[in-house]
Amino acid sequence: MSRIGKKPVKILKGVKVNKAGNEIEVTGPKGTLKLSVNPLIKSEIKNDEILFTRTADTKREKAMHGLYAILVKNMINGVSEGFSKKLELVGIGYRAEMRKDKLFMTIGYSHPIIFAPPEGISVVTPTDTTIVVSGIDKQLVGQVASKIRSFRPPEPYKGKGVKYENEYVRRKAGKAAAK
Repeated sequence: MSRIGKKPVKILKGVKVNKAGNEIEVTGPKGTLKLSVNPLIKSEIKNDEILFTRTADTKREKAMHGLYAILVKNMINGVSEGFSKKLELVGIGYRAEMRKDKLFMTIGYSHPIIFAPPEGISVVTPTDTTIVVSGIDKQLVGQVASKIRSFRPPEPYKGKGVKYENEYVRRKAGKAAAK
């Protein structure tokens, strides 16, 4: 049995969970998220907990059992606290700033990179070289952070580029060490 799936998901205070058929809707102080659950996985709400069970023991149902439990847990955490990812710009002249609702980045190209974040995502630049992506949907926050990083991923020789806050960039020696 799925170790994650068999644990009940706790509903935090201030969060409401509604179930209509296979739809689970989670509402909290930061917003509302919806999830359509596969009919092979049954969910039950009782005593501030959601319990997920499966109808059979096939490999696919075992995988979905833990998946839906974690997805709903992330939804509950998202509408109560939210998620954020921090990116750093490393390189001479690399900087970012928010103008109105668009992110302008100068990252070594002949033109600035302009990125408009999707609905429900907040992008903030506390310093010139730091970008904070936040929102209530964990998957969407990670996807937007990954998209921003993809404009100039860190390179292995000098480490220049856009990287996650605690990302380690493995460095190569370069030409001088080729003797």
